[in-house]
Amino acid sequence: MTVTLDSRELNRATLARQLLLERSELTVPQALERLLGLQAQTPQTWYVGLWTRLAGYTPEETSGLLAEGGLLRIALMRGTIHLVTVEDALWLRPLVEPVIERGTRGAFGRKLVGLDLAELAAVGRAAFAERALTFAELGKLLTEHFPAYDGAAMAQTVRAVVPLVQVPPRGLWGRSGPVAHLPVEQWPGRELEPAPDVEQLVLRQLAGFGPCTVRDIQQWSGLTRLAEVLDRLRPQLVVFRDEQGRELFDLPDAPRPPADTPAPVRYLYDFDNLLLSHADRGRVLTVDFADQGFAGVNEMPRSVLVDGFVAATWRHAAAKGEAVLTARPFRRLTPAERDGLVTEGELLSRFLAPKAARHEVRITAPEPG
Repeated sequence: MTVTLDSRELNRATLARQLLLERSELTVPQALERLLGLQAQTPQTWYVGLWTRLAGYTPEETSGLLAEGGLLRIALMRGTIHLVTVEDALWLRPLVEPVIERGTRGAFGRKLVGLDLAELAAVGRAAFAERALTFAELGKLLTEHFPAYDGAAMAQTVRAVVPLVQVPPRGLWGRSGPVAHLPVEQWPGRELEPAPDVEQLVLRQLAGFGPCTVRDIQQWSGLTRLAEVLDRLRPQLVVFRDEQGRELFDLPDAPRPPADTPAPVRYLYDFDNLLLSHADRGRVLTVDFADQGFAGVNEMPRSVLVDGFVAATWRHAAAKGEAVLTARPFRRLTPAERDGLVTEGELLSRFLAPKAARHEVRITAPEPG
């Protein structure tokens, strides 16, 4: 008989994989391999994702690895920028390139009807011969070769078929810089794997996010038709069901803590993969974001886990030597939960504003959806 896992059991299993039950002693590269990267289209908010997961984390090491090309910010899963090790980038990018191409065709294909895309890719790649380029700069150069076509659409199409890396100083802690790119063959100077294995992707995904349904893995990756991959892997996996009767696949030796395992307060950044990687987000969300007024808002809220589930949002501001972190809970908190919110919030404030002389954590009144 197949075992059923309830939402709390799924929650604790996922938090364990995501290094959110206790801070890990892993190095930054080891953690990124465990997590299969962090979504990182913003320049710096994702540093909080490492801080909240790793013991004694300091951002300077991560910046150093980015600066030397050991870590990359590159379009991968779901067509979004992810921070990954260079080794993972080289096999992940070929596997998810169809996702990026599909999204780009949908957005820009009508503007490029009749254009030879192979020629566009060759001209686009050659444009980076001398220096990194922003998409605006790339589009301008491409219109010199293809004057009948839209420069922005061509630049985005090159991004889909040429593995472009956002290069430093963009993404370095405390630094700013243009959104400039180079092909991965130039920065850091490595070749993509010619024939990566989609089964490796599924197994690594389960290690970081499981147990998962087929739809969960497809949601995380952007890929489709993964049911046949899971069927091939089935002899290597264990199978559960969720409370709706859906099959959940997992690695036999992966952690699945008891439902009553304590889960400390954890502050998440705006695009944390924990909230974006499952078709059914009930394992971490008990309140619909739309009911909280987030529908139609371009900026993703920064969330707080309380007892393992999203129970608040937060924002941080620092000026004139004073830093204030404000948490807005969705429900009434127990005294212990409030204490956890304040203690962890002050630590986060000190991480975000280390030079501030004064730090304060404010908790607003609960605002249920």
